[in-house]
Amino acid sequence: MPHIPQQAAINHRFAIGSMVRLNQNVFTRFVVRGVYEILAQLPERDGRLQYRIKSGSEPYQRVAREDELEPE
Repeated sequence: MPHIPQQAAINHRFAIGSMVRLNQNVFTRFVVRGVYEILAQLPERDGRLQYRIKSGSEPYQRVAREDELEPE
């Protein structure tokens, strides 16, 4: 029986409860700058890990890709 390599598990960089900022490459006039809390680690989409995040300055949650976030 041939050996079939298993795909490496992709791990989230940020843990739930971590504080992060949106990096400077994220540009939209509707994004509040400042600190966000990681509320949930979401599944990979289009090859990129995602998170549900929340700012204390907004009443709603956002979804952000891992490459859009940097540690606080």
